[in-house]
Amino acid sequence: MASGEEVRNKQVIFGDYITGFPKESDLKLTTATTKLKLPEGSTGLLVKNLYLSCDPYMRSRMTKHDRPTYVQSFTPGSPVTGYGVAKVLESGDPKFKPGDLVWGHTGWEEYSVITTESLIKIHHTDVPLSYYTGLLGMPGMTAYAGFYEICSPKKGETVYISAASGAVGQLVGQFAKLTGCYVVGSAGSKEKVDLLKNKFGFDEAFNYKDEPDLDAALRRFFPDGIDIYFENVGGKMLDAVLPNMRLKGRIAVCGMISQYNLERPEGIHNLMSLIVKQVRMEGFLVFSYYHLYGKFLETVLPYIKEGKITYVEDVVEGLENAPAALIGLFSGRNVGKQVVVVSRE
Repeated sequence: MASGEEVRNKQVIFGDYITGFPKESDLKLTTATTKLKLPEGSTGLLVKNLYLSCDPYMRSRMTKHDRPTYVQSFTPGSPVTGYGVAKVLESGDPKFKPGDLVWGHTGWEEYSVITTESLIKIHHTDVPLSYYTGLLGMPGMTAYAGFYEICSPKKGETVYISAASGAVGQLVGQFAKLTGCYVVGSAGSKEKVDLLKNKFGFDEAFNYKDEPDLDAALRRFFPDGIDIYFENVGGKMLDAVLPNMRLKGRIAVCGMISQYNLERPEGIHNLMSLIVKQVRMEGFLVFSYYHLYGKFLETVLPYIKEGKITYVEDVVEGLENAPAALIGLFSGRNVGKQVVVVSRE
């Protein structure tokens, strides 16, 4: 397409701030027109979006916050924004040129003008480009930083991962197996449990919805306790884990998806276990670890090429299916990393 040409630009627009569970109707598909040209003097990029990432943290952006938080709320009436993979059409930044492939924050639309702050150029194209929304993008870095940097795993330790078949959990489990740990994951369906055991190589896995007593379930799988817990769920799950931690155990708090849609978060009763067992529990944000991205690629790319890491994506085609894909995260509809294909070129 010629520079400056006016084209149709399909967009997913955020409606208004919400409480409780999000609905598809909170997001609206529209078609605008845009000029394929950077605004005069722009230091950003004009990009064509290829793949978009659906991530649980986006729920927080659908709420208006009274206090500062780690991510900005969406702007009602404007396109949703999130992680994605895009192709550069025009650049106002000398570090990028037309034809470059990048991953980072972009709009839920066909064409976007984006800033280059925290944008990462894609150099390795011998793996699926969609991996840069997951395995080689933010979720992959989250798994890597949370597991290796915060949990400091040692061979032979016991590791438990909640929401284990999701974008982050499936990788933590495989990193733990490669470290020589005993690994158990929980998920919300038989299909996901089978995936954990048969595809990702977890030692054991269970469907938390089938367990009337989470404490008893954890004691069954960890008779001697848990060294490392990778926390994605919060609430009752965290409460059950705490008394099952071993002395000097570590908990990396990555997310708490069970709490995102509640107006009043659930309380935790077993925090005394942190003192008694000298457990270190640390929350983290992936942004603080992006400086390790080069080291992360050096570790993970060989694993992918040698077949030591597998990655499952739940791919939907077309921006028109993006609202349903995002909302589906909160009922566990996705199996693996949820990706939206905008364009494959």
